[in-house]
Amino acid sequence: MPEPYIRVAVADDEEDLALLDRATWSPLHAVSPPPQGPFFDERHTPEDYLVAEADGRVVGYVRLARPTRLASNAHVLQIQGLAVAEEARGQGLGRALVRAAVTEARGRGARRLSLRVLGHNAPARALYEAEGFVVEGVQPEEFLLDGAYVDDVLMGRNV
Repeated sequence: MPEPYIRVAVADDEEDLALLDRATWSPLHAVSPPPQGPFFDERHTPEDYLVAEADGRVVGYVRLARPTRLASNAHVLQIQGLAVAEEARGQGLGRALVRAAVTEARGRGARRLSLRVLGHNAPARALYEAEGFVVEGVQPEEFLLDGAYVDDVLMGRNV
């Protein structure tokens, strides 16, 4: 796979992102039911997403958003989604998207970048740790997924 091009999403990416979101959904990382309906909505606008393209195709995305609407929390952005197409995995695309998210957060004036990851998602946790995120808290058995209780791990880093 050639070096990915990472850019801010545009409205025309909606169909490709929706297909990618559906194809990559898994209880390993998702606490909500499989995605349906439109990808973008009033809470999730194109400007919230960085999109990775390779060979002219959308192969990944990361979503950056404010964790709250509080002015006192405006210096924090949160990774609220990361997806990489199956055929693009294992080639450093997830790492490139996380690094792009850090750069974008810094460019938007954020001081901190946080995220939540399920305790059983070892590959994602390892990726985030390798990119400087540290565990800042654990909410034990926060979710019941496929009959098993799963921890919610809170991670963060300065940007």
